[in-house]
Amino acid sequence: MDGQRLRAWRPAVPGVAEVLHARFVTHAYPLHTHDAWTLLVVDDGAIRYDLDRHGHGAVGDQVTLLPPHVPHDGRSATPGGFVKRVLYLDAGVVGLDLVGAAVDHPAFADPLLRRRVGQLHRALDGPGEELHAESRLALVVERLHDHLGKARPAPPPRRLARDLRDLLDAHVTSGLTLDAAADRLSAHPTHLVRAFTAEFGLPPHAYLVGRRVDRARALLLAGQPAAAVATNAGFYDQAHLTRTFRRYLGTTPAKFATGAARRPPAPAPAL
Repeated sequence: MDGQRLRAWRPAVPGVAEVLHARFVTHAYPLHTHDAWTLLVVDDGAIRYDLDRHGHGAVGDQVTLLPPHVPHDGRSATPGGFVKRVLYLDAGVVGLDLVGAAVDHPAFADPLLRRRVGQLHRALDGPGEELHAESRLALVVERLHDHLGKARPAPPPRRLARDLRDLLDAHVTSGLTLDAAADRLSAHPTHLVRAFTAEFGLPPHAYLVGRRVDRARALLLAGQPAAAVATNAGFYDQAHLTRTFRRYLGTTPAKFATGAARRPPAPAPAL
C-alpha cells in the first residue's frame, strides 16, 4: 500500500455527499470529473493538479475548491506524498453559477476559511453533531461565495433569530436540521446562523447543546441512569452525552449524579 491511508464516509448532513481523509505517496489520480464540488485542504506535503487543462498546486495554507463537471487530476508534488482532507459538496450547495469563477481561481490563501474548514471536518467526524456541522458548512459556503464574487443578501431581521430560538426550544430532544429550520422560517441557512449568533452571542448548535446539557443535568438529578438520560436529553448515545458533559462541566454524568446523591438532605423546617 506504500504508506497509503484512506477513510471515507457519508455523514448525515444535508449537502455533504462524502468526507474523505487520505494519505497518498505514489498514487496519482487520472483525469476525471465529479458531480459534486471538491473542497480540499492539504495537511502535509503538496499536490499538483491540472484543472481544465491549466496547472495548479495545493499546499497547506490554502483551501482548494474544484468545481463539478470540470476535468482534473492530482499527484504528489513532493517525494514524501501528501495528506489531505476532502469534502464533496452537492452541486447546489455552492451553486453551479459559480463554476466559471472557481475554474479561474480554485485556490484561496485565507486563514479564516482554512480554520472554518477544519472546524467543519471536526464536526463531521462522528455522529451527534449534525446541527453543528450544518452551521459550520453555512459559514464555509458564505466565505467561498465571498471569494467567488457572489454578493451577500441583506442582513435578516432580529425577529428571525428569536423564531429560530423558539424552534430549537421545541426540538431540544428530537433535534432539528438547519435546512428544516430554514424551510420553516423561509430563510437561507447562513442567514439563520448569522442572525442567531448576532442576537444571542452563540451559534444555534451551541445553544441547542447547552439546552441538552441542562436537560441532562435535571434528569440525572431526578435519578435517571446515564444511558436513559442520553436518549431523553437528545444525545446520539451515552458516549456522546459523556463527551459533551465533560466538556461543559468537567466531569462525567455518572460522577455528577453520584455527587448529587451524596449531598446531605436539607434540614427540616422549624416548627
